[in-house]
Amino acid sequence: MAKTAPETRSNETPMAEHSSVHDETIGHGNSPAAWTCVFVMLAGAALSAFAYVFASTEGNMDAGTILFWIGALIMVIGLALGIILKKAGFGVGGHRLKNTGH
Repeated sequence: MAKTAPETRSNETPMAEHSSVHDETIGHGNSPAAWTCVFVMLAGAALSAFAYVFASTEGNMDAGTILFWIGALIMVIGLALGIILKKAGFGVGGHRLKNTGH
């Protein structure tokens, strides 16, 4: 008696096809655009945090306030930079990235 392939019902997906569907990586923002955005915004947040403490010391209120708002501006610039880099193709799945699969 000859062996035949196991029967599958019409609503079942063969195992090979099923595994290839779930083999795609999502990315989770791991791209030059995301990393640049995060690092610039982190630098702005660090400057604002320093400025907050600096402004609380006597005689540094004006300089601390200016530094705080400069840090806030840097955070906004970081967000804009991330969006610009994503549109330029450096985001997840962007056309400027080499996707080697690893």
